[in-house]
Amino acid sequence: MVHQRLPVFDAGRGGKRFMLTLVAGVIFGFLSACLLITATKDAPGMLNWMSRSSSFYNDPHHHGDVDNEIAPETEIKFHGVDENEHIGEDAIASELSKKVRVLCWIMTGPANHQTKARHVKATWGKRCNILLFMSSAEDKTLPTVVLPVNEGRDNLWAKTKEAFKYSYEKYKDEVDWFVKADDDTYLIVENLRYMLSSYDPKSPLYFGCRFKPYVKQGYMSGGAGYVLSNEAVRKFVNEGLNDSKKCRSDNGGAEDVEMGKCLENINVKAMDSRDQFGRGRFFPFTPESHLIPNRVAKDLWYWNYIFYETKHGLNCCSDSAISFHYVSPNMMYVLEYLIYHLRPYGINHSVEKLTVNPSAITEQI
Repeated sequence: MVHQRLPVFDAGRGGKRFMLTLVAGVIFGFLSACLLITATKDAPGMLNWMSRSSSFYNDPHHHGDVDNEIAPETEIKFHGVDENEHIGEDAIASELSKKVRVLCWIMTGPANHQTKARHVKATWGKRCNILLFMSSAEDKTLPTVVLPVNEGRDNLWAKTKEAFKYSYEKYKDEVDWFVKADDDTYLIVENLRYMLSSYDPKSPLYFGCRFKPYVKQGYMSGGAGYVLSNEAVRKFVNEGLNDSKKCRSDNGGAEDVEMGKCLENINVKAMDSRDQFGRGRFFPFTPESHLIPNRVAKDLWYWNYIFYETKHGLNCCSDSAISFHYVSPNMMYVLEYLIYHLRPYGINHSVEKLTVNPSAITEQI
């Protein structure tokens, strides 16, 4: 019988080889981590896109998810403010702001006051007739309205109810329309007034990016921002919040869905916010996401949620678009420049003469 000789393990030589492999692995891992950190510092946009694309794009009710975006650390001033380059250009818009009075309240929180909310104030927010920042902590630089509600996504519905209640009770005689927006929403207020100028704020009306699930008449995306007439807010505060059968009384639920259910129950009409060509005005994603074909994946929830047929690419969006969501602080300043300061030489934009009609439209659903 032949006995096979088994190999003898050399503890000394094998142990050294194991230790060398272990040390090499640790060094390699450390260097890889250092390279990754350096790369993400140099290219934060890539890291932010990767982290965000797996969260907000898969959740129609996710609010304000640009926390990792880098924001300007110093105050940004645009040319024209001090140099008076654009004097007179906004004469028509200024006149309309007296006839279509808009209150904008911004959903924010202590962690976002200086990283996001202050950039809303520095850009589009200043064009609202009244601008309010709804939070749970005081910040005199904004300033904030301190609501008796805890922070956190589970409390957004409670915060929304308190915000509309506060806004209506304090400003009901000073404005015609109430806008809710997130602190990562960018809104072109002049285009909002242009759209609203055809409607009667004394009618119970409701505008925004209209989604179709959960509510028979649809509901408006919270992130894209939505608009209630003075009468709609009156009914919400006086009829909805006092009746738990009409409006959810606890803090739970998705804020925009609960608002849609509540408004339907108190006979506030969900309106068509599209322009005369059927192109949208309120958008739940960034401009890039809507303008570039297939940027929003074909199998994403968005296509099943959107109330009206929507096209890919440049035909998606109205020339009088009103809002975009998930806009970083840096992008807010880019949009501010492109919209209000950049002027293509030789291009004139005609302005439609408006007649603000107090007894105008009440859309039939």
